[in-house]
Amino acid sequence: MTTSSISTLEEIIKHKIDFKTKPPGSLGKLEAIALQAGLIQQTTRPQINQPHIVVFAGDHGIAATGLVNPYPRTVTAQMVLNFIQGGAAINVFCRQHQIALRIVDAGVDADFSELAGRKEFIDAKIGYGTRNYLKEPAMTQAEMDQAQEKGRAIVASIHETGCNCIGFGEMGIGNTSAASLMMTAFTGIPLEDCIGRGTGSNDEQLLLKKKTLAAAYQKHAADLVPGASATTILSHVGGFEIAMMSGAFLEAAKRRMIIIVDGFICSVALLAARSQEPGVMDYCIFAHTSGEQGHRALLNWLGVQPLLNLGMRLGEGTGAALAIPLVVSAVSFLDEMASFESAGVSNKD
Repeated sequence: MTTSSISTLEEIIKHKIDFKTKPPGSLGKLEAIALQAGLIQQTTRPQINQPHIVVFAGDHGIAATGLVNPYPRTVTAQMVLNFIQGGAAINVFCRQHQIALRIVDAGVDADFSELAGRKEFIDAKIGYGTRNYLKEPAMTQAEMDQAQEKGRAIVASIHETGCNCIGFGEMGIGNTSAASLMMTAFTGIPLEDCIGRGTGSNDEQLLLKKKTLAAAYQKHAADLVPGASATTILSHVGGFEIAMMSGAFLEAAKRRMIIIVDGFICSVALLAARSQEPGVMDYCIFAHTSGEQGHRALLNWLGVQPLLNLGMRLGEGTGAALAIPLVVSAVSFLDEMASFESAGVSNKD
């Protein structure tokens, strides 16, 4: 292809990548990221400006039973305070890589009035945890709609500060259970293949978790049929933080932001957004392969290859925080690296 024959933005960016002072393809996935970033931002010189991680926190009614989680439900609120105090893994990684961090109360069973006015904290509470989906739908349709709209509004506000790259994280005891139920509903993958150890269930606890979630799925089976809408699936077995995150994905794509997808729960929230707007996938870069069993199956189902595989399964957006510097490297080489022509280096014949 000659320079004069290049017509589309994609061809121009590919040409620019291929004629950097390197063998074609030698920067591996960084080349694909550079191309994707350029197409998202519609430029041959993409930039990462004011990257953010937004952690959505919420409690789940099922967690109060102790049937699916080894840690008590109170840990959700305790971890929110830990985030605000700067003591969690996500705080460490965001400080290291100069990523802004925001913590959202989407529906934690706690009063955070003492955090009002803190820049890091966003009060978007829908309720004090969802309902127990073993007995009834996790949330009403109105609550689900409100959660998605608040997720959209949060991203819109962050985008207006100049941020064009955003990653999402989550905190919520019991949310791997909700994610497992949602995953099987969206994908048709057997429920047992979607369930992992979560926060560290031993073999006995994992068996109980599987039996409990099988009962929950049967309770809502008539509403979780193939082709069920994202809003139906979310309202029956989702979480406030998952619903809010799905709205956040939709708004970030609408605003042509580069979206960094973290682990299992975040990927399931993306499934809900994808069901509503398939084009959201074009804006997503998958950060890592979680150690959670369901995540590996979901990534295979989506046909995507994440950047990292470190055996992590912490959540909080930690995988996204580690991936953002790689995205910065990708756009930097595209913008700053010399071409064969500018450097006076001979290209191959």
